[in-house]
Parts: sequence; C-alpha cells; structure tokens
Amino acid sequence: MLRTPAWALTWSILRIAMAGVVVAAIVAQLIESMSRAAANGQDIATVGWNFFSYFTILSNALAAVVLVLVAIWGLTTGRRDEYSSEPRGLAVALASVTTYMIITGIVYNTLLRSVPLYEGTEPIPWSNEVLHLIGPVFLLLDLLLAPKRRGLAWKTVGIIAIFPIVWVVYTLIRANLVTNPATGDPWWYPYPFLNPNNFDNGYGTVALYIVGIAVAIIAIGLLVVWIGRAREDGRADAEVGDPRFTPGADA
Repeated sequence: MLRTPAWALTWSILRIAMAGVVVAAIVAQLIESMSRAAANGQDIATVGWNFFSYFTILSNALAAVVLVLVAIWGLTTGRRDEYSSEPRGLAVALASVTTYMIITGIVYNTLLRSVPLYEGTEPIPWSNEVLHLIGPVFLLLDLLLAPKRRGLAWKTVGIIAIFPIVWVVYTLIRANLVTNPATGDPWWYPYPFLNPNNFDNGYGTVALYIVGIAVAIIAIGLLVVWIGRAREDGRADAEVGDPRFTPGADA
C-alpha cells in the first residue's frame, strides 16, 4: 500500500494539511504572545524576537516549509515517476526536520511539560499540543509511512547537527544581552535547563544538559538515517519487477 500512487497522493495532501496546522498554531501563539506583551506594557520587539528564538518554534516552522516543498515535489515530479525517490537536498532537509521535531517532542514531554510558567506566558493549549506533540508524531509517522523516502549517507547526521549547534551558541550568547520581559531579570533563556542561574553548578549543569541533548540528537539522527536507508533498500527489493529493468525493455 505504501508504494501505490493513491498512497503517494494521500500522503502529499496530509503533508500540506499538517504544515497548515503547524503554521496556524505558530501564528495563533504569536498573536497571543504579542497581545499579552502589549497589554502588559512589555517591549514588543523583544517579545517577538524571543518568540522566534525558541527551538520549538524554529523546528516547527522549518518542518512546515519542508513538508510543503516535499509535498509539491510528490504532487508533480514524484507523481509522474512511481519509482523515483526524493531529491537528495529535500531528503536531507526532511531528515533534519524529522530529527528536530522528534527531539522537540521528547524534550518537551520529558523535561518541560510539568514546568510551571510565569503568569501571563502560558501557551494556548491546542497550539501547544500541535507544536510539541501532534507535529512531532506526524514527522515520526512520515518517516515510517511516507512513500519514496530516500536513503542517505551516514555522514548526513553531521549536517543534521549543524542547526542545533548554531542555535545553542546563539542562545547562550544572546541570553545575557536581553532583559526578561516577564520578570525583569537581566537575562532571558528560552528553556530553564539552559539557564545557569537555575543551578548551583551554573554552566556546569547546563553543559551536562547540552551534552545529553546533543547525544539524543545524534542518536535520533542516526535512527532517522537508518530507517530511511532500510526503507529504500526494502523498496528496491520490492521493485525487482520494475519494467525499466526487464530484459528487452529497451527493444
């Protein structure tokens, strides 16, 4: 079933629909955050910049873009050739956002779901679930069920790791240059486990969290690449009957 034209069409439509839901969740939360900031007399520019400094928001936004691009390919070029695989660039991008979204889901639901928030910063419930649970689950299902996933080289994991590394460096540099709009603290960290002021050992504990999450990203990246390679190998085995390789097909 996963290799039929009907399934390819269905999954492309589901990708576009999921991207739309994710964008709606981001926009709804942004409007809510900016409205609260304005009502509380907070600096709108800082609140907006902070909003787009969350790994959750960035990973979801990237995922929405990539899902639309892959869906468009599936509805055009990919639909014309049932034996084709995703272009390598799209496949790398899809493997990357899949990793980021799965990590987002794991980190939030294991470390952050029960963490109390400052009054006035609570997320919209449905938006929060889309960004931290539904979106990550969909990307996991995409990895397992989407047609034409391309197998990638193991070194792709190095490419996948670039964005999280850049984000962590950016976050730690910017944190002490920003005043927290909600508390007035002379720092702003998007997540409590990155804030050295929350721990007796300061940056030592933060470093442990970063190492732990880095290991998780590499592990999930390896898993994503492995599944993609296994699925492409399985598809190749099933396509032995491809008429393009039938003796005399060129006659």
